[in-house]
This record gives sequence, C-alpha cells and structure tokens, in this order.
Amino acid sequence: MEHQRLNSEHDLLLLVSQGDEAAFAQLFHAYHQRLGAFVYQLTGSLSMAEEIVQEVFIRIWEKRDKLSHVSHFHPYLYTVAKNYTFSFLKKLGRELEHKQQWEMTIAADTGNPFEETMDARYRRIIDQAISELPAQRQRVYLLSRDEGLRQAEIAERMAISRETVKKHMVLALRAIRSYALTHPETNLLLLLFLPQ
Repeated sequence: MEHQRLNSEHDLLLLVSQGDEAAFAQLFHAYHQRLGAFVYQLTGSLSMAEEIVQEVFIRIWEKRDKLSHVSHFHPYLYTVAKNYTFSFLKKLGRELEHKQQWEMTIAADTGNPFEETMDARYRRIIDQAISELPAQRQRVYLLSRDEGLRQAEIAERMAISRETVKKHMVLALRAIRSYALTHPETNLLLLLFLPQ
C-alpha cells in the first residue's frame, strides 16, 4: 500500500512537472494545511504563514520541471518552505531595522525645521488621502493603523469577512500610495512606510 502511494505521488509529480494544473491543485490541497502549520511554528503569525505557503507553492510551480527528479516530495517541500521562511524573516528584520534607524535619525534631528516640515507635510498628505477613501475602507484602514487591530479582529468588529477586510486594506494602501505619489516630496517616506 505504501509503495502504491509513493508511485501515485511520483506520477503526480511527473504530471505537475509537465504543466498539469489539475495535478498541481491536487498536490497543493494535499500539503498546504500541514505546510501552513509548519510555517506557523517558525513565524508565530497566521497571516505570514499563509503568505509564505502561497509563495512556496508559486515557486514550486515556477520550477516544476525539477519535480520529475524529486523522489521524496515531503522533505523537498519542507526544505523549500524552511529556506524561504528564513529568508523572508531575515528580510523583514532588515526592513524593521532600517525603519528604526531612520526613525532614530529623524528623532535626533527634531531641531531641524526642514525635517519637521517634511514630517508634517507627509502626515497631512497621508491624512488627506485617507479622508478620500470610501467610508468602510477608511474605517478598516484606521482600525488597523490607529488601533493596531488584526484582520480577524477588524472583521469581527465590523461584521464582515476577513477576505473583505483584506481587500479593503489592499485597496486602501493602493489609493493612499497613488495619492501620495502625486506629491514627490513624500516619495521616500512613502517607500519606507507603505507596503509595496
């Protein structure tokens, strides 16, 4: 029975390596929940784990031609996921460190009227962009930014689905970024504070 299962998985990998999307969907459904639990143990964040699992499977699909040479998919998949997770966390750490250094530099330069003017101008432009968002999108964004609520908490408070919250956040950030890009003096600050 075990031998038959392995042959079945090997056949599935061969189909995926040949570009069979249905076989890939089958592979994804067989592993994504277990892989999500594994990545969650590494990150401690459900949303981060979801994002990483999606990225890992995108990479598996993009490099699907290599799957025909994989004899044991489970360890292969978990190695790819572990390596990607560590790279993701290192990058996140570097970005946070860069942001903290930048904030410390700004704090040290508070005597400089130019810095104060830039910060005030940036906040005014972003606040103006937020005020132009549709009411529900604005509320989702402000609950996240001002109250620090997670998507699930926002969904519960507003009685909407997490997917709707996620959609509102993506559209809000896109609208704020677009609005701010019309003001070139905010571009550097925008790159630091708004997700790409």
